[in-house]
Amino acid sequence: MELEELQSVWSDMSDQLEKQKKLTHKIIMEMTQEKYRNKFQKFLNYEGLGAIVCLGAAIFMLLNFQKLDTWYFILLGGFTLVFLIGLPVLVLRALYKIKNINILEGNYKDTLVNYARTRNQLLFAQRLGINFSYIFAVISIPLAGKLFNDKDVFLESTTWLWYVPVLLVMLFFFSRWGYKCYVGATDNAEALIKDLQ
Repeated sequence: MELEELQSVWSDMSDQLEKQKKLTHKIIMEMTQEKYRNKFQKFLNYEGLGAIVCLGAAIFMLLNFQKLDTWYFILLGGFTLVFLIGLPVLVLRALYKIKNINILEGNYKDTLVNYARTRNQLLFAQRLGINFSYIFAVISIPLAGKLFNDKDVFLESTTWLWYVPVLLVMLFFFSRWGYKCYVGATDNAEALIKDLQ
């Protein structure tokens, strides 16, 4: 009798231990998913704030577009509008896609392939933004002069030529730092996914 009771208790404990293991595994997986998503949340916050600033600048440009009275200012204004609206949309879309990958669904290989694809899209959007930012930095000074003071700095002044090199150097270091942050975050997120195997 005691042996049967002992076997029954042992079987119950074994079942409880198995349930506990499954529950612990589920909790660990959910914590990993949350940790993964948090890796990209701060980037979404920064990029969202930047998108609001860009949208405000685009609205300001649209309201004052009639001040751009020469063909080159109209061309620069058009490029600036596309840049101010298109780039934030592209980057935010890539960030949302990578943040919302469910690393708990599907098999490991599919998750890793999906992650690699969205990571490449995000880093491509960042590189594209960096490259177009150099053009934007050069054209923003003449555009600002025209929109704020109604002056054509191409014809009236050469002082803006001093600002451009300083702005480009600052942009170079800032963009390198930002891109390294994105690469680091994506590498850490990939390590989290690989730890799930």
